Amino acid sequence: MNDVPIRDAATVIVLDRDAADGPSVLMGQRGAAAAFMPSKYVFPGGAVDPEDADAGLAPLPPRLHQLLSAEPREGGIATPEALVAAALRELAEETGLLTGQPGPAPAGWGHYAAAGLTPDPIGLTYLFRAITPPGRTRRFDARFLLLDAARINGDRNDFSAACDELSHLHWVPIAQARKLDLPFITEVVLAEIARIAEGVTPDSVPFFDNRAAEPRFIRIA
Repeated sequence: MNDVPIRDAATVIVLDRDAADGPSVLMGQRGAAAAFMPSKYVFPGGAVDPEDADAGLAPLPPRLHQLLSAEPREGGIATPEALVAAALRELAEETGLLTGQPGPAPAGWGHYAAAGLTPDPIGLTYLFRAITPPGRTRRFDARFLLLDAARINGDRNDFSAACDELSHLHWVPIAQARKLDLPFITEVVLAEIARIAEGVTPDSVPFFDNRAAEPRFIRIA
């Protein structure tokens, strides 16, 4: 299965720093019949669609654009704008939560159109990157983006507009999240989030590069 193509993907970690039970992240459970990571608890996210390149978002924060542009790249890799569009679109589809300003929505973004909002990337920071190792049925080049829950429009506990891809959507205190059934990479990302919740400001982005048979760990600066 080493010839499985690697698809660009984006994930959003929504962090509630002021939750009553301590800093918490939004997670949901994948279905038992899912082809990729069945029954695992994950952050909202998914593959980049071709339409994401034409979403027409507002300009990305300079630091976010710089890091997404500076990462090790290959031909055909998604642009920073497409990655961010995929992240915000997947967050809306899988949780019903939006981050935006009054204005027109991109074509096909029904959640934002219904709310009269245009998606706003200003609150996103680049946290982590990981490529699925060889030998899996599906492989993704996933960028993990962090969003402060304070930037969510409306009720952050209202998941009524979510699709059925993730079940048991809820805010999980970081201290308890590792007790869930998690993919290995999610455990690693949670450790990075814990550092940030404690006030650490990373100066680079950790990257688990599994493009080849021999994995390597580098940092994107």
